Amino acid sequence: MSIRERLSGNEAAATAMKQINPDVVAAFPITPSTEIPQYFSTFVSNGQVDTEFVAVESEHSAMSACIGAEAAGARAMTATSANGLSLMWEMIYIASSLRLPIVMSLVNRAVSGPLNIHNDHSDAMGVRDAGWIMLFSENNQEAYDNLIMAHRIAENKDVLLPLMVCQDGFITSHSIENIELIEDEKVKEFVGKYKPEHYLLNDKEPIAIGPLDLQAYLFEHKKQQGDAMKKAKKVIEEVAKDFEKMTGRKYNLFEEYKMEDAEVVIICMNSTAGTAKAKVDELRNNGIKAGLVKIRVFRPFPAEELAESLKNAKAIAVLDKSDSLNGCGGALFEDVVSAMYTKNYHVPTVNYIYGIGGRDTTTNDIGTVYEDLLKIKETGDIGNPYRYLGVREGK
Repeated sequence: MSIRERLSGNEAAATAMKQINPDVVAAFPITPSTEIPQYFSTFVSNGQVDTEFVAVESEHSAMSACIGAEAAGARAMTATSANGLSLMWEMIYIASSLRLPIVMSLVNRAVSGPLNIHNDHSDAMGVRDAGWIMLFSENNQEAYDNLIMAHRIAENKDVLLPLMVCQDGFITSHSIENIELIEDEKVKEFVGKYKPEHYLLNDKEPIAIGPLDLQAYLFEHKKQQGDAMKKAKKVIEEVAKDFEKMTGRKYNLFEEYKMEDAEVVIICMNSTAGTAKAKVDELRNNGIKAGLVKIRVFRPFPAEELAESLKNAKAIAVLDKSDSLNGCGGALFEDVVSAMYTKNYHVPTVNYIYGIGGRDTTTNDIGTVYEDLLKIKETGDIGNPYRYLGVREGK
């Protein structure tokens, strides 16, 4: 029987970590993720976990410690945000290239500069091609659930990749919501014990970690990472099915909201999905066939499945909470249009950069996007496909 609670997103993440009881947690504080290791360190002090908590001197050191622990055969976790993730950048790539299934809670925040501590997705988008599995969370419940599933996915023998669970800084991380927790024993059984096949402290198999990898081998090793990312998609779906059996909560690669006959569709990630759902309900009540696709699994990107979901739409808007600053759209937009083009589906699609630096995005803002889509549906003219939502022009 589930346990009803009221927790912030950070508390939910820390609670999941407590129930997982990893061998090592290494972390350095940075807003808005600071509370996660702070709460967890309290669990360590109170004897509620037997984790080795390593208070390091920087985020670079935090990921380095997790890499060392995981390479030695321990289950390791951490949490960070924005500039902290940027400082980890070198080690982020090393973690994935060494095929170490570290799990990290990433509380999304704008990357400096100028300095901003509020939410957008520029931190996550900065490492989208680093070889980490990336799960996004609409609300506190989903952040908690994603973390419970994370180790089963990352540690699968066909995957062995690090995984980050993303949630929106302050919007979910510091907001208290009703949540259903799973009993400790069920979490323990579901996650299971970490039993790596190769690790440094195995005296029966001496190995080296991180050797020089030049022209003769690096290409093949990178392909192996790519193959593992492809295999992760099936594993994510299998773990989600087992999770549904345990909790009744169903998760797919992405969520389709009122998509059965949708003609005008928004695609987004994280907490914006809740705002968009409210607007979809309002439009549906007025006879408008609006729909929403919420991307949950961003890496591996569910290209084929998403294209099938969108092929019958009349107009699509992709919302990116980070600007790639490339002059031709955000990261999610690029992935969506690539998925559609590859499947030879042609639906008028536009991109909106929104919410930068924590700028509020209301149902009215979402409504203007659907209004634009209705015009595109009627005329077939997308005009400028690269747009901004909620920006003050000339500022």
